[in-house]
Amino acid sequence: MGQATEPPLARERPLVRTSVRSVGRTRYLADTILTCDEAGAVHAPGALDIEDGRICWVGEADDAPEVGGTTVRDLGGLVMPGLVNAHCHTPMTLLRGAGDGLPLWRWLTEAMWPREGRMTPEDVWWGMTLGSAEMLRAGVTTSCEMYLHEEPVVEAVRASGARLVMTPGVVSALHPDDSGEGRSQVIEAFHTRYHDPAGRVTVGVAPHSAYDLGVERVAELADLARRLDVVLHVHLAETSQESAELEAAHGASVVRVLADHGVFGGKVLAAHCVWVDDDDIGVLAGHGVAVAHCPLSNMKLGSGVAPLARMLEAGVTVALGTDGPASNDTLDLWEEVKMAPLLARVTGLDATLVGPAEVLAMATRIGGRAVGLDDVGALAPGWAADFLRLDLDHHAFVPVTGPSELLAHVAWSGGDRRVSDVWVAGEPVVADGVVLHVDEERARSEVQQRAERLAAG
Repeated sequence: MGQATEPPLARERPLVRTSVRSVGRTRYLADTILTCDEAGAVHAPGALDIEDGRICWVGEADDAPEVGGTTVRDLGGLVMPGLVNAHCHTPMTLLRGAGDGLPLWRWLTEAMWPREGRMTPEDVWWGMTLGSAEMLRAGVTTSCEMYLHEEPVVEAVRASGARLVMTPGVVSALHPDDSGEGRSQVIEAFHTRYHDPAGRVTVGVAPHSAYDLGVERVAELADLARRLDVVLHVHLAETSQESAELEAAHGASVVRVLADHGVFGGKVLAAHCVWVDDDDIGVLAGHGVAVAHCPLSNMKLGSGVAPLARMLEAGVTVALGTDGPASNDTLDLWEEVKMAPLLARVTGLDATLVGPAEVLAMATRIGGRAVGLDDVGALAPGWAADFLRLDLDHHAFVPVTGPSELLAHVAWSGGDRRVSDVWVAGEPVVADGVVLHVDEERARSEVQQRAERLAAG
């Protein structure tokens, strides 16, 4: 990793627009407000009051309290919480499309890791900048990132205005042990510098996987995560064969082995969990392990279909993730919102599985909980003012004869093209479809040039 925590080019970044932090209380009126709270409250028409980056009131517009000095903005459309991308490697925008058609292991070893090994911190900054803009355009206000070069990732997201859960990655090829100034020490120092639960950046720990690092090393990193009281973010049971050697040596599934070694003793976010049986699901539920379900990436890499309905029935906390843009190939979480329930229904031969309200909660409130943020993902008093506006002036949202139909339209027909405006901590980051703090044209150009260099070797 380079020495600079902010690449020199970051200091030159031009803003498309400037925005002024809201002063005092602002009331946003909308035709409909989906709160995605525990009760699933819907207000039509609704009002949302924001002050100091937090929600201070939400409800029916006619019931809104009179508060002196309140600025009122009539948004129309539909307002709902910003989406949470619970598992991502966003700087892989630099690798989008590479290795298409390869199974996971060959995809990693032949297409991904060689190019990633040539990345500079500046490459990562631009890759994250472009990806952050892409997510904000889609109304994804929070992402949980597992990646190396963690400082440029943080600086890129600070510049874009999004919310970030940064979990620095640990992989065996780059971090063979923790002797001396090892990776654990680096992560702990990084946590001291950047972890800010009251702000927009929090920090976790991300061992790549048990099959890469070994069970004992993952257990050591789990101890570190518990000591720091942060999320442990790990790939788990993504493919059918990845842990065969480990499972043969221990005589149990990788889920059971990690549980027996104390890995699930703290806050754990397990990505994928495609190849888990009912016993494994019981272990995950019993230990409170959250799962980041990434259906499109799993389909593209031919990894399989995670048993979403069985996990939900068992009480597992399941969030949604895009995985990296090299294996999806977009960062539009709306595609996961639609695909996750449809896969559950077709594999279960049951059209009643995973309804619109449930999957929207997975993409918002439950996603926040999965990545360690208990005040992100719902429009409720005291929660972070991360929200988006959907433009309902589209044939896909007609007709609406009741709230259930509107929820269905949002789940099945939502998408980045429907998102017009986005706020994070009460501050606008997308206005009329324009990302305010990123020069997207320059970001695309930088990523193109840098990707060409990485591909050339």
